[in-house]
Amino acid sequence: MPTLPTFDIAELKRRMAAVQATLKHELGGLRTGRASASLLDPVQVEAYGQRMPIGQVASISVPEPRALSVSVWDKSMVHAVDKAIRDSNLGLSPTVEGTVLRIRIPELNEQRRKEMVKIAHKYAEDGRVAARHVRREGLDTLKRLLKDHAIPEDDEKRQEVEVQKVTDQAIAEIDGLLAAKEKEIMQV
Repeated sequence: MPTLPTFDIAELKRRMAAVQATLKHELGGLRTGRASASLLDPVQVEAYGQRMPIGQVASISVPEPRALSVSVWDKSMVHAVDKAIRDSNLGLSPTVEGTVLRIRIPELNEQRRKEMVKIAHKYAEDGRVAARHVRREGLDTLKRLLKDHAIPEDDEKRQEVEVQKVTDQAIAEIDGLLAAKEKEIMQV
């Protein structure tokens, strides 16, 4: 006989928090006109026969408010890091000085700001979809437990309400993150 699934609201909350953390990470990579080391987080470098985050082949610092400095640890990787940054669709053009890449962060024009806001909205929608997916899995587990008579119907209904509360809270947090990022991007 197959083992029954277990339902744990704490696990559901943990998964919702992971969705929010992923969104924060993605939004952190969106350019706002100010230099931030997290701006290069989405950059993947072709290194040693595989793709890896830029943070695994170089250190990133912010020497000035509108500049980044990328110190590549392995001299043979400088070209790969330069190419990865240029191909990252962030609109950045590094200047190579030995093993250090200097990146000036240009002012964002109105059109580019609007593009960034659209990208932020897409990230937020992906986060909402992921949160709803977690909710659906939780509700499916509850329905299976009810069907197999592992929990009484009133417990199932109470847990469904709790799952919906957790989902609503996660989506409200996602909307808050989006609103904050949109405001940050649109500030002149």
